[in-house]
Amino acid sequence: MPAQDTTRRLRPQLISQDITSLHGLQTISTYDTTRVNTSVANLQQAYQDMLAQRQAETEKLTLYRAAADAARLAEWEFHNAILAMKEVVRGQYGSDSDQAQAVGLKKKSDRKRPNRKKSVAVAS
Repeated sequence: MPAQDTTRRLRPQLISQDITSLHGLQTISTYDTTRVNTSVANLQQAYQDMLAQRQAETEKLTLYRAAADAARLAEWEFHNAILAMKEVVRGQYGSDSDQAQAVGLKKKSDRKRPNRKKSVAVAS
């Protein structure tokens, strides 16, 4: 048997089949095994552990999504505040001031004027 890759998740269909098999095993009253890891009690415990870990994962994913949403909104609030500050600096000091350049705006005099392109006559 090749080594199992436990770094990937199992397909939900496979887990569903495993749960169905466990429920089916519980209907067999004569099931008895010498392997400890396949006893009904051990299988039931593994099932309960899986359910608990899934619940913990869902709770943490919910907390993660809430934290990600809060961080995203804080980033937008910060960005909009900076844009408003740049508008205030441009309004107070002008578009061609050193203060405007200090907050990351390009001076109006440093902007390159567009060049007119001479049209080439097309011979027809």
